[in-house]
Amino acid sequence: MEHLHFAFEGGRVNAERRAAQIVGVVASGNLEVLIESAPADPACRIDVNTAANGFARIWEAVLGDFFERHSLSHVRISINDAGATPAIVTLRLDQAVESYARGRVR
Repeated sequence: MEHLHFAFEGGRVNAERRAAQIVGVVASGNLEVLIESAPADPACRIDVNTAANGFARIWEAVLGDFFERHSLSHVRISINDAGATPAIVTLRLDQAVESYARGRVR
Protein backbone atom coordinates (compact mmCIF):
# COMPACT_ATOMS: atom_id res chain seq x y z
CA MET A 1 0.00 0.00 0.00
CA GLU A 2 1.38 3.39 -0.97
CA HIS A 3 0.38 6.65 0.76
CA LEU A 4 0.66 9.85 -1.28
CA HIS A 5 0.03 13.42 -0.16
CA PHE A 6 -0.61 16.43 -2.39
CA ALA A 7 -1.34 20.07 -1.63
CA PHE A 8 -2.60 22.62 -4.13
CA GLU A 9 -2.51 26.31 -3.21
CA GLY A 10 -4.30 29.32 -4.68
CA GLY A 11 -7.73 27.83 -5.25
CA ARG A 12 -10.46 30.28 -6.23
CA VAL A 13 -13.50 28.26 -5.11
CA ASN A 14 -13.91 28.30 -1.35
CA ALA A 15 -15.32 24.87 -0.51
CA GLU A 16 -15.65 25.25 3.24
CA ARG A 17 -18.73 24.68 5.40
CA ARG A 18 -20.36 21.90 3.43
CA ALA A 19 -21.38 18.48 4.66
CA ALA A 20 -18.74 15.83 3.92
CA GLN A 21 -19.54 13.54 0.99
CA ILE A 22 -18.28 10.12 -0.06
CA VAL A 23 -18.64 8.59 -3.52
CA GLY A 24 -17.53 5.31 -5.03
CA VAL A 25 -16.60 2.06 -3.39
CA VAL A 26 -13.26 0.40 -2.79
CA ALA A 27 -13.37 -2.75 -4.88
CA SER A 28 -11.24 -4.35 -7.54
CA GLY A 29 -10.34 -1.65 -10.04
CA ASN A 30 -12.27 1.10 -8.32
CA LEU A 31 -11.92 3.67 -5.55
CA GLU A 32 -13.77 5.82 -3.04
CA VAL A 33 -13.41 9.56 -2.57
CA LEU A 34 -14.22 11.45 0.63
CA ILE A 35 -14.40 15.23 0.35
CA GLU A 36 -14.76 17.43 3.42
CA SER A 37 -14.29 21.01 4.46
CA ALA A 38 -11.07 22.25 6.04
CA PRO A 39 -11.96 25.77 7.23
CA ALA A 40 -8.59 26.43 8.88
CA ASP A 41 -6.56 25.43 5.79
CA PRO A 42 -6.85 27.46 2.57
CA ALA A 43 -5.27 24.70 0.47
CA CYS A 44 -6.81 21.77 -1.37
CA ARG A 45 -5.14 18.78 0.28
CA ILE A 46 -5.46 15.33 -1.23
CA ASP A 47 -4.33 12.12 0.45
CA VAL A 48 -4.20 8.92 -1.58
CA ASN A 49 -4.00 5.38 -0.23
CA THR A 50 -3.43 3.08 -3.19
CA ALA A 51 -2.80 -0.61 -3.70
CA ALA A 52 -0.95 0.20 -6.95
CA ASN A 53 2.59 1.20 -5.97
CA GLY A 54 4.88 3.29 -8.18
CA PHE A 55 2.35 5.57 -9.86
CA ALA A 56 2.97 8.83 -7.95
CA ARG A 57 3.72 10.82 -11.12
CA ILE A 58 0.45 9.71 -12.71
CA TRP A 59 -1.47 10.61 -9.56
CA GLU A 60 0.22 14.01 -9.54
CA ALA A 61 -0.82 14.63 -13.16
CA VAL A 62 -4.44 13.50 -12.66
CA LEU A 63 -4.84 15.49 -9.44
CA GLY A 64 -3.16 18.55 -10.95
CA ASP A 65 -5.67 18.45 -13.81
CA PHE A 66 -8.50 18.08 -11.29
CA PHE A 67 -7.30 21.14 -9.36
CA GLU A 68 -6.98 23.22 -12.54
CA ARG A 69 -10.57 22.39 -13.48
CA HIS A 70 -12.13 22.91 -10.03
CA SER A 71 -9.67 25.23 -8.23
CA LEU A 72 -10.93 24.34 -4.74
CA SER A 73 -9.71 25.85 -1.49
CA HIS A 74 -10.44 25.00 2.16
CA VAL A 75 -11.04 21.35 1.34
CA ARG A 76 -9.51 17.96 2.16
CA ILE A 77 -9.95 14.96 -0.12
CA SER A 78 -9.14 11.38 0.86
CA ILE A 79 -8.90 8.69 -1.79
CA ASN A 80 -8.82 4.94 -1.12
CA ASP A 81 -7.81 3.22 -4.35
CA ALA A 82 -7.90 -0.41 -5.41
CA GLY A 83 -6.20 0.11 -8.78
CA ALA A 84 -8.56 2.45 -10.63
CA THR A 85 -7.54 3.86 -14.00
CA PRO A 86 -6.95 7.63 -14.39
CA ALA A 87 -10.32 7.95 -16.14
CA ILE A 88 -12.13 6.38 -13.17
CA VAL A 89 -10.20 8.60 -10.74
CA THR A 90 -11.28 11.67 -12.70
CA LEU A 91 -14.89 10.48 -12.81
CA ARG A 92 -15.04 9.83 -9.06
CA LEU A 93 -13.39 13.17 -8.22
CA ASP A 94 -15.89 15.03 -10.41
CA GLN A 95 -18.76 13.10 -8.78
CA ALA A 96 -17.43 13.99 -5.33
CA VAL A 97 -17.26 17.71 -6.16
CA GLU A 98 -20.78 17.65 -7.63
CA SER A 99 -22.15 15.85 -4.57
CA TYR A 100 -20.26 18.19 -2.22
CA ALA A 101 -21.60 21.27 -3.99
CA ARG A 102 -25.16 20.03 -3.37
CA GLY A 103 -24.42 19.22 0.30
CA ARG A 104 -26.10 21.17 3.07
CA VAL A 105 -24.16 23.97 4.70
CA ARG A 106 -23.35 23.01 8.28
